[in-house]
Amino acid sequence: MRKSTKIRKEEIKAAVLDIISSEGLYRLSTRNLAEKVGLSEGTIFRHFKSKKDIFYSIMEDIRSGLQDPLRQIALDTKPAEDRLREFLFTHIRFLHEHKGITILLFSEAAHMNDTKLKLQLQEILMEQKLLAAKIIHDGKAEGKWSRDLRDEDIATLYAGIPLSFNVELVLTKNKVDVDAFCKNMLSLLYRLLR
Repeated sequence: MRKSTKIRKEEIKAAVLDIISSEGLYRLSTRNLAEKVGLSEGTIFRHFKSKKDIFYSIMEDIRSGLQDPLRQIALDTKPAEDRLREFLFTHIRFLHEHKGITILLFSEAAHMNDTKLKLQLQEILMEQKLLAAKIIHDGKAEGKWSRDLRDEDIATLYAGIPLSFNVELVLTKNKVDVDAFCKNMLSLLYRLLR
């Protein structure tokens, strides 16, 4: 049975991330990708015009699969402490489920000098910081957290947590206890905020 274009595109993107996370970015070639998916190289380019188009599609997945849920969490009316927990766990679990995504995006944006990809990545990171800052601001307004620290500074610190998680993934060959990592980072954030 022939698979739909939508399914094939998802398989191709998943294979890209799998190759990057398990073999490294340097092993991402059209040939390796075709073998991983079980298609010819030409067939891959019937679904995507170029490798960059695959990367742009992955960027759209980040917007719908990560940014939208993070925005909903940040704008919710739950107590800020609960939202910060949910925000962090959602963020880290997404990265764990989509191993290789951060490596791909930062490497492509930095080394290929792709202006469009850099701009999209910058927009995503800025929105994540703004959403984290909103949660922190709300926690201060609730009287839960100290007003001595600037919201933007804590949000910048928060932005380093997903990057640290990706370093852990790479160094431990994907053997990170996600829940333990999140609990430890959350504990540090709570202590800092109080």
